[in-house]
Amino acid sequence: MNIIKGIFISAGIAAGMSLVSCDLTTESKSTFDDTTVFSDPTLTEYQLYSIYEVFGHTNGHRGRYLPWYGYNTDIEWYISNTQDAKSQIAQYQITVNNSQLNLADGPYNELFAGIERANLAIKGIRQYGDPDNRPEMAALLGEALTMRAVLYTELLKAFGEVPARFEPVTPETIYINKSDRDVIYRQLLADLEESFDYMAWPGQSAATMTTDRASLALAKGLYARLALMASGYALRPDDGLVGTGNAGSVRLSEDAELTKEKLYPKALAALKDVIANSGLELMDYEELWRGVNNMDLTAGKEVIWVIPFSNSRGRWNYTFAVRNNGMTQFSPTSSNRGGQAGPVPTLYWKYGENDVRRDISCVNFEWEDKDGNGTAEPYPAGLANWYFGKYRFEWMENYPYTGGNDDGVKPVWMRYSDILLMAAEIANEIGDTDSNNGKDYLLEVRERAYRGNESEAQAYVDGLSGHDAVFNAIVDERALEFVGEFLRKADLIRWNILKTKLDGAQGEIENMVKRTDIGPYLWYRYGQDSKGVATIEMYGLNPGEITTESVSPEGAGWQIYTNSQGVASKYVSESALSNKKVLLYPDDVDPDTRQWWPIFETSITNSQGALVNDYGF
Repeated sequence: MNIIKGIFISAGIAAGMSLVSCDLTTESKSTFDDTTVFSDPTLTEYQLYSIYEVFGHTNGHRGRYLPWYGYNTDIEWYISNTQDAKSQIAQYQITVNNSQLNLADGPYNELFAGIERANLAIKGIRQYGDPDNRPEMAALLGEALTMRAVLYTELLKAFGEVPARFEPVTPETIYINKSDRDVIYRQLLADLEESFDYMAWPGQSAATMTTDRASLALAKGLYARLALMASGYALRPDDGLVGTGNAGSVRLSEDAELTKEKLYPKALAALKDVIANSGLELMDYEELWRGVNNMDLTAGKEVIWVIPFSNSRGRWNYTFAVRNNGMTQFSPTSSNRGGQAGPVPTLYWKYGENDVRRDISCVNFEWEDKDGNGTAEPYPAGLANWYFGKYRFEWMENYPYTGGNDDGVKPVWMRYSDILLMAAEIANEIGDTDSNNGKDYLLEVRERAYRGNESEAQAYVDGLSGHDAVFNAIVDERALEFVGEFLRKADLIRWNILKTKLDGAQGEIENMVKRTDIGPYLWYRYGQDSKGVATIEMYGLNPGEITTESVSPEGAGWQIYTNSQGVASKYVSESALSNKKVLLYPDDVDPDTRQWWPIFETSITNSQGALVNDYGF
């Protein structure tokens, strides 16, 4: 066994032993070779655990990829007044030596570490596991293929072109340049098609009982996601010039195997199989997100796969939850937590009044200890400060957050509503009459959003006439459905509307205070939810709620928003935005030329001259 294999197999066994109790006394793990590991399903499963384990590495997904990939978009933005290395990432100004990501153990290298572990497993199972005759080994092969595709999807989303590594590293392949991404797309799509024959639906095998393990639903959903990416627009170097420093242009692939005509029928068939046979369903929207915050990993509901952080790892709520300022009963630390990013300030008004997603997705309060007694109350956060209400420390009831740097919340990577909306988009493109050109799938998502007012959803979908109307509705629906889940940037890129949508959102933000149907004063009052947690009701933000300083809304308990001196203050005003610079990207930057992160200086230097950045970096 060579040194590289020894490192990764040992990591897999160590990770597995922390998760599974098993008698391994017959042979010391230090003497395991490839034949022993990959002919035994338990030991092979341990190797697969090592693939999942890489997501928790300090400067990989845990602390650098997830906090920084996916915004700014027309629906999500980084909340900060400071121009620094962090805002440079969000505002499409990133450089090869960015201090947040130019790390030897940063996302680029960590994702490739996971891919190497997957490559070892795939090669070992094929060589020693006899997957053609052993279903249990075939299932593990399918899982390894799917997880390699997940890791590569993350690389493609963030970096564009990267090296194609589908075999374990050898001395001859340690240093290689980037490959045309079409080479990677073709391999991943073929891998996923192969995995379809091996894997089980959620909850239908011991390995798929929880959402932190890959299932057939993930494999088929990921096939569709990659088909949409591969056949869509992207900033690409000119043909034959990948890894030469070419600036490239935003264009479609010229690969005949990656066209919509080739990929969409197969992708829709995969999605229809998930819809018909997976047992997945849409949940009540609040119940869904309470479950995510409560670490509910039960498979077979709506969530298909989550980033598999341990219960003491990951900085998701730490980064994205409704902001907690100082010590509260939900975030017992003197440090501020959450609220580093949020919905763009105008998204709230994109939702219909009866859309249940609005008040869950867009929250305009933060937790404050106003009385100085250690007890928090929700308090208006200011017009520019909106937070992702899907993520809340107060909803972490079964695994309360103790105030450190890691909270254990497992970010949702794919869920059933994405299956439905991808199916709607593809069905609309290819004219699938069985689903009313995709409108039936769109309606299912819309009806959940308007639960109790389903007729409103039906009327909306019925009113869509023609391909363009349905497509534009899907573009809007994905914004309302997935805000804070950071799918939007990849969507805007493949639709070739990244800059268009950013410019539109920036203009809407700047004109927001000119609205005549809201504010300018804000009134609020407190209540309690079914769990006894304080809630806040605001008046002055919904269309038609025009307020004054002296006349309160009807009912008891209303208070007017005041400034730091306790004086009634306009909430919707020019100063509400000018006090916090809301900037999606600066005037001298074109986001279409900065769709990707560069491969960072540390990795370029360590490649011994093999790696070269494109896109003008």
